[in-house]
Amino acid sequence: MLGAEAAHKLQDRVERRIGQSGLPERKTLEAFEWAFQPGLDKSLVLELARLDFVRRKDDLVITGQAGTGKSHILKALALRACQQQMRTRYARCVDLLDDLYAGLADGTYPRRLRAWAGVDLLVIDDVGLGQVKKRDGEPTAAHTLYDLVDRRHTRATTAVSSNIKLSEWGRYLGDTTLTVAVLDRLAMHAVRIDIDGPSYRQHLADERARKQGRKPRGAPPAPPPPGA
Repeated sequence: MLGAEAAHKLQDRVERRIGQSGLPERKTLEAFEWAFQPGLDKSLVLELARLDFVRRKDDLVITGQAGTGKSHILKALALRACQQQMRTRYARCVDLLDDLYAGLADGTYPRRLRAWAGVDLLVIDDVGLGQVKKRDGEPTAAHTLYDLVDRRHTRATTAVSSNIKLSEWGRYLGDTTLTVAVLDRLAMHAVRIDIDGPSYRQHLADERARKQGRKPRGAPPAPPPPGA
């Protein structure tokens, strides 16, 4: 009876962690399509799933084209962190920056920055996707992201996925010099993974198109009829 009650309380705490994390969905590595990305080092990802890199306060940077599984891996790691009672937050890069810019507008920037900086594992997903908003008189996205990464540097783990090359971050974030400083801090104690493979989402879309009798996107044109 006491064991069941303790297990129930633990599950309640885990659910609270997940609810507070901002995870939009629960992904697991067991559901990852490893065969579709044969170039991905599965043993490395499973090693990361032990979360020792979070305990060491190392960072994680995953790069690759859209649809290659970067977000799936990060969401699965964030879910495991919640299950292990680690303070965890997840956000798409544009949503994180929007939240901090809102803090600049209403005077809550220091509080919001502390909240993002104070977790054990911060996942910043999809750098390069979506438009970074900036109003006149506000600092660049690079400045805002630097504030956050610098606070966390060597103190807590930041895990990032990028849909663009790291060399393109400066243009995306609006300040090349500060972006170099951001990447310098992330790279110092970071695990790097580059997924050089096809898009699984596009694969699923093509499969649906075939089942519906439509031409898959990117499929080669049909050969001309004989005698054409």
